[in-house]
Amino acid sequence: MQPLYVAVLGAGLVLFAAAPFLIAGAPYESTMGLVQKIFYYHAPAGITMFLSAFVSGIAGLLYLFRREPRHDRVSAAAAELTVLFGTMVLATGPLWARKAWGVWWDWEPRLTLSLLLWMMFMACLLVRRYGGPGSERLSAVIAVFGMANVPFVYVSVNVWRGLHPKTTVVPTLAPGMRGVFWLCTAAFLVLYGLLLTTRTRAARQRAEVDQLHLELDERSGSS
Repeated sequence: MQPLYVAVLGAGLVLFAAAPFLIAGAPYESTMGLVQKIFYYHAPAGITMFLSAFVSGIAGLLYLFRREPRHDRVSAAAAELTVLFGTMVLATGPLWARKAWGVWWDWEPRLTLSLLLWMMFMACLLVRRYGGPGSERLSAVIAVFGMANVPFVYVSVNVWRGLHPKTTVVPTLAPGMRGVFWLCTAAFLVLYGLLLTTRTRAARQRAEVDQLHLELDERSGSS
C-alpha cells in the first residue's frame, strides 16, 4: 500500500498546488465578483463533509452489528474529519454570505441543518472522549443519526425557501468555472482519503501498542 499512498499523496499535492492558479484564472461571477471564488473551497469542503458523514455513519452501523474494532476506528476517524471539513464550511460560508446577503449568518434551513450536522459529529467526539465504557457504541449511534441528517441538509435548499443557492447551481456553472470546481472537489476528496487512511492507521497502531503494553504488564504480574 505504501507506493499507492505515496502516489495519491503526490497527486494531492499537485492538485492543491494548481488550484490557486486555476481559481485565479476562472471567470468572475457577474454580481459578486472576486468574493465568489470562495465557492471553490466552500462547496468542495461541503461535499467532503457529506461524504465523511456517510463513511462515519456506515462504519458506525457496521460496528454496532459486528463489534469489529476496525469499523469503530474508521467511524471515529471519519467523525473527526466531518468536524474538520464542517468547520471549513462554517468558516467560509459567512465570509461569502456577508458579501452576497449582507449578513454573516442567517438561520435559514441549509445553514441551520449544516450547523446541526456539525454539532452531531462534535458530540460523537465528545462522547468518545468523556463518555467512559461503552462510549464507542453511543458514538456510533450518534454517527448513524448524523448520517441520516445529510439528505435533509442537501435537499433543504430545494424544499424550503431560503437565501442559500439551490443544488442546481453546479450544473449551470459556466465552462470556465465548472472545470475549476471539479478539480478543487477532486483535490478535497484526495485530501480526505489521505487523512482518513492516515488517521485510521494511527488508531490501529495505537491499539497494537496498547495491546503490547497489556501483555507486558500481564507477564510482569505473573513473574
